[in-house]
Amino acid sequence: MKRRDFITLVGAAMAWPVAALAHDPTRVYRIFWVSTGSQPDPFLDGFREGLRARGYVEGKNVALELHYAPGNPQALREVVSNVRRGNVDLAVSSGPATRALTEVTDVPVLFALSGDPVALGLVKSLGEPGGNFTGSTFLSLDVAGKRVELLKEIFPTLRTLAVLSNSLHPGEQSEWRATQDAARQLGITLLYVPFAGANELDHALGLVGDAHPDGLLVFPDVLTLVHRAKIAQLAIKHRLPSMFGWSEYCDAGGLISYGANQRATYFALATYADRILRGESPATLPVVQPTKFELVVNLRTAELLGIDLDKSSILFRANKVIE
Repeated sequence: MKRRDFITLVGAAMAWPVAALAHDPTRVYRIFWVSTGSQPDPFLDGFREGLRARGYVEGKNVALELHYAPGNPQALREVVSNVRRGNVDLAVSSGPATRALTEVTDVPVLFALSGDPVALGLVKSLGEPGGNFTGSTFLSLDVAGKRVELLKEIFPTLRTLAVLSNSLHPGEQSEWRATQDAARQLGITLLYVPFAGANELDHALGLVGDAHPDGLLVFPDVLTLVHRAKIAQLAIKHRLPSMFGWSEYCDAGGLISYGANQRATYFALATYADRILRGESPATLPVVQPTKFELVVNLRTAELLGIDLDKSSILFRANKVIE
């Protein structure tokens, strides 16, 4: 990703003069990276680039120790004991891996997650975390409503909209209420299709197909992200215009996405890593929420669905068009 493509996700909370505090030139900072994803890891790439932009060089003044447990947060429990025993300066968790670190109290933890960190008990509030956890959340209720508005704008005949949602996702009910409010104002009937974990996803997808809605809205979280290709293929099979939360869904065949750029968030997260390594406490660093968003359109999927988007302004407004 080109540097100009990175979206500035944070304001004054992340801004900090590099010269304000000095690195210890003789020290190699040790950072644990914990993820339930797999490699290659675009979010790690974004974080690494952010560290380099702040003067960190792996092997010289920083060492990253990578720990992956694809789709299995419980498998990271052993890592927790290593964090608590070892000489670790900072732990960085990606997505649901954060849950594996909840017992860590004596090491700063940075997170980037799609849910509500207050509901998860990670922080006391977004403005004043109050403990050893802080970071970024992709949850934005204004954006949840905007996704409905965009679909209606592009497809004015939209009357029924299926909403696929992982009910175990922290903050899911808040997102559902924001979606309901937007749909009510636009005269759209919602077909709520919740599922509780991966074991229920196939059944939920079957319900979507049987309902024959006019479109499909998928709440973004790590579970729907992991199964994004399957969900996108279902939408294509049933000829449903689909709306997602992040560009990775469109890369896998989704029609449209609107939300924060995840990799850019991890790039910005390196600023908080720098501040913590320089001595600041995560207790006083506010949890960051996205302030700018990207609109992505997959023209290949539009062609498969027989949708002509040339007459819509969506292509002119899109930050990225997949052709």
